[in-house]
Amino acid sequence: MRGTDEAIGSLFSYVDLEERVPAGHPLRKIRQIVNDALASLDAEFDGLYTDFGRPSIAPERLIRASLLQILFWIRSERQLMEQMDYNLLFRWFIGLGIDDPVWVPTVFTKNRDRLLTTDMSRKIMAAILGHPSVKPLLSDEHFSVDGTLIKAWASMKSFQPKDSPPPPQDGSPGGPPSPPADETSTDTDQPQQTETQPMTDTPRQSRNAEVNFRGEKRSNATHASVTDPDARLYKKAPGAAAMLCFMGHTLMENRNGLVVQADLTYADGRGERKAALEMINRHSPGSARRLTLGADKGYDSADFVAELRRMVVTPHVAQKARHSAIDGRTTQHPGYALSQRCRKKIEEPFGWAKTVGGMAQTVHRGLDRVRAQFTMTMAACNLARLPKLLA
Repeated sequence: MRGTDEAIGSLFSYVDLEERVPAGHPLRKIRQIVNDALASLDAEFDGLYTDFGRPSIAPERLIRASLLQILFWIRSERQLMEQMDYNLLFRWFIGLGIDDPVWVPTVFTKNRDRLLTTDMSRKIMAAILGHPSVKPLLSDEHFSVDGTLIKAWASMKSFQPKDSPPPPQDGSPGGPPSPPADETSTDTDQPQQTETQPMTDTPRQSRNAEVNFRGEKRSNATHASVTDPDARLYKKAPGAAAMLCFMGHTLMENRNGLVVQADLTYADGRGERKAALEMINRHSPGSARRLTLGADKGYDSADFVAELRRMVVTPHVAQKARHSAIDGRTTQHPGYALSQRCRKKIEEPFGWAKTVGGMAQTVHRGLDRVRAQFTMTMAACNLARLPKLLA
């Protein structure tokens, strides 16, 4: 018998979001770990809010929504709010009921910027890694470090000399300049025009005019971006094109390839080695236990290797062809070759962050905001791998 295609609206709804999500869905395990991690940060959240005033978005829901935006590659907060309005899976993960209204995108953005600072993002990552189910997956002896370039939200046309005048801030950047006030006609003998004069057809310049940089020498010492002053002009390879970017760094444990520390700095030639030392100190402060750190040839520097040995860290750094700081004392051990194989897994979080996490080009401006977003993206990358690792 053929069924009828009739839409009958129901007066009452008895939808249980818990029953709508399949039992084997990966988000179930992720949500359990995130909820336990946020419960351990309850005292931290209490210190960020006052006891009076209008209630804001719950920090637990805001963090779950931010992680969901990274995991499902949602481009903007406005699109996230739109999908939360009709996606039952998103409502279940965040903690919204079927009849709860979604937030205004601008309100969500302001609350997120106040909550998800660099310090809070690092605490969230540490709480996830400290979960009783996740902690046995981590290695506490063998690590790898590497860096990658994060393209800034600024174009090359915004990279202008520091002593140049600021760009016009009026509403028509490409339009003709308005006449000065002292050039207006003051002749009172002429009669006043009572009818509206027809608008003259004045040619307007393009809003995004063509610019030729050929032959112009530009550097970070003389130029800066007017869009994002924290972005730096940098190229990682000699034959690559320079771009305005930041430099992201991760410290990975070698057992399962989970990111244990993340940082983001200005893009320069020494940023990788400096960030590596800071992440090691932050992860194992004052450790007297012998650790190993795998890295590529960019870390083969005499001062960096000497500092690692002073910190009781064995530098498993790839050797340069000439003038290498790594000698036979390190390369003769079998663990050196093993670290060189394991360190290549650190490229997987970078690839995930740029293809899924939206970090190929950040949509934030300023070093602090981009650093907090990069740290949250690395935490989301760990969460995406946990369902299979815990299975």
